[in-house]
Amino acid sequence: MAINLQKGQRQNINAPKFTIGLGWDANNSSTGGAFDLDASVFVLGENKKIVSDEFFVFYNNLQTPDKSVTHTGDNLTGDGDGDDEQIKIDLTGIDPRVKEIIVVVTIHEADSRSQNFGQVRNSFIRVFNTDTNEEILKYELDEDFSIETAVEFGRVYERNGEWKFEAVGNGQREGLAKYLSLYQ
Repeated sequence: MAINLQKGQRQNINAPKFTIGLGWDANNSSTGGAFDLDASVFVLGENKKIVSDEFFVFYNNLQTPDKSVTHTGDNLTGDGDGDDEQIKIDLTGIDPRVKEIIVVVTIHEADSRSQNFGQVRNSFIRVFNTDTNEEILKYELDEDFSIETAVEFGRVYERNGEWKFEAVGNGQREGLAKYLSLYQ
């Protein structure tokens, strides 16, 4: 049975291979335009910076060089039930420099489309065992992000040889560029 986390809670993952599923529903009627939400993954070293440019995983770079973090592709609409985008993680082959994996979701062209996360509902991040499909944990973002165009959904980090997940749920208005400036 999956554990439902609240913002700030942490949980051991206890699976060498797992998938992070991200989901959301957009209120397309509020702006008249379609929403394109994008998952991005910042694979960080001990210094809290991207190990190298190839360790920034997103729709134009779907995999780290060690193949331990793989983005399954960009969902341009968010239509349908279940996960809208997925990130597969294989800790068995992860580069030893990697200590943290940050999962961020941004709204593509948010400013020009006058869109923000206040117009997005039913947002969640979940972690499930890739081999068994058993859901390990889930975090539903229940906050109202009325002006934010980017949200850090969660992070996976290594502590004392164990990998853990933290439900973050922090938003900001400066989009993907802000996260790039923090982690590059």
